[in-house]
Amino acid sequence: MRGSGKSGLGKTRLLVVLAAACMGVALVSACGSDSDTGAPISVTGAQINEQPRDNIGEGGSLTTALVEVSPQWNTFQADGTAYTQLLWRWYNPNLAYFSPDGEYRPNTDFVTKVDKTLVDGNTVVTYTLNPKASYNDGTPFDYRSFVTTWQANSGRDARYVTSSTDGYDKIDSVTRGVDDRQVVVRFKGVYAWPDGLFNNVLHPKVANPDFYNKAYLQQPHPELGAGPYTIASYDRNQGTVVFQRNPKWWGNPGKLDQRVFRQMESQASINAFRNGEIDATGVGTKDRLAQVKSMSGIDIRTSATPAQSLMVINTDSPILADVRVREAIMRGTDRATLAKIEFNGLNYSEPLPGSLLLYSFEKGYEDNLSGVVDFDADQAKQLLDQAGWTVGGDGTRTKDGQRLTLTLPTLGDDPTGQAQVRALQAMYKTIGVDLNVIQRPSSDFSKVVTNKEFDIFLMGFQSSDPFGMAYFCQIWCEKSSFNKSGAGSPQLDAEIARVGQIADPAEQIAAGNKVERTAFAQYAMLPFTNGPTMVAVKQGLANYGAGQFFVGPVEDIGWQK
Repeated sequence: MRGSGKSGLGKTRLLVVLAAACMGVALVSACGSDSDTGAPISVTGAQINEQPRDNIGEGGSLTTALVEVSPQWNTFQADGTAYTQLLWRWYNPNLAYFSPDGEYRPNTDFVTKVDKTLVDGNTVVTYTLNPKASYNDGTPFDYRSFVTTWQANSGRDARYVTSSTDGYDKIDSVTRGVDDRQVVVRFKGVYAWPDGLFNNVLHPKVANPDFYNKAYLQQPHPELGAGPYTIASYDRNQGTVVFQRNPKWWGNPGKLDQRVFRQMESQASINAFRNGEIDATGVGTKDRLAQVKSMSGIDIRTSATPAQSLMVINTDSPILADVRVREAIMRGTDRATLAKIEFNGLNYSEPLPGSLLLYSFEKGYEDNLSGVVDFDADQAKQLLDQAGWTVGGDGTRTKDGQRLTLTLPTLGDDPTGQAQVRALQAMYKTIGVDLNVIQRPSSDFSKVVTNKEFDIFLMGFQSSDPFGMAYFCQIWCEKSSFNKSGAGSPQLDAEIARVGQIADPAEQIAAGNKVERTAFAQYAMLPFTNGPTMVAVKQGLANYGAGQFFVGPVEDIGWQK
């Protein structure tokens, strides 16, 4: 299970907490129907109750739950998560929209035209900017924002602790065009995925590493934002963020009077929805769905999910530094059982995911995991024997007087997630591994991930656009801040770099599929499920719900007339 927000950033994978899979509408979740006897779920396209602005009433509020209000409000910074991104796009420039299938179009309130050409063998993208656009502090929205975003995320200055340099590191220059409102982006050679970049940008004031890394800690800086909404209040202690219409916005005004996010645990969120305190929530498990299925005045919206739930193994942990132990852990993990638990009571099934780059519903997807990591408890035992871990009297292996005990922090109170963790304990006990589970609140997600306070951790990757192969390095490169496993090597980095230099998208995907098999053979990350997204919403909520890759104007979200 997983939770995340959706928007089109120049980074395709965002970290999310598994235990929060079904809390909020902007959280993707593994979902299905309420029984195994009904019709199978259809996950074709999106279900967002798409409506034109004229069909949406003026006013009202929309309140949903959120796993955490991340301490880091800068969505580009390495400690930003999907929850950072979700809040960011409600008060900062969103330059791109995506259809459910991932088709790109510019947001003309910021970018009126995008021209892509090939000049002397190099991709060149020219952005023409809306002359009305400006930041809330009065700074013009011009080429300087693109320069700042590129310089901060290019990897050229290591003082910027960025979530991803993918794509930005392929740019040779970002310059002023015919005037300040035109930007010319020149790549080094042909770049296959330009629509994945500059979908969000930074205020020119952020062009300083110290400001980039630290200024947004517990500080949203609405004066540096721009858009139809701005922050009305932020209660750090209560975990509540309230957005209101932005009086400095030049485009169509927001339909809602207020957009409210409330930090909640899983059970609290479903209770709040049943009590009418929040307007939408994920219902991606049998337990959550059962609690809302008898409610009147609600809709259940479903789509495919561009996200993976996965296990991350901390290779910096002394025990897990031995690749044989990591391989044993992964071979001792019965993914089919974990998927069965996740979809228990739901009329839904799917093939086990075989990639962290593409999804089975995307062109070019291949199962890059089968044959590299397959469930085999006997082989797992043999690997641990070879690594010198012998079975003790209580069934737990020891080596040089040390027990083979691994720590797994579990976040939140979702019963499905807890059931999966208990299943893992039983699986690992069979091969002689003691799994020590530590319960922590969902609000500790950033702390656990940033500080790597785990041996094994269950979390999620959520995609913000359909260009997964463009961000190969973000997931698998050795020095990537997003790679929380710590795995990688200079040799693998070089192979990934070679893949990124292939100009044709189809050829790049084919080559990348081969290299990902090598990456999986590090035994550091193991995907479990994708699942559909299922969201319970109050009837009449428009342009919101289960959207797959959908990103649309936040000003058009509201209540249907």
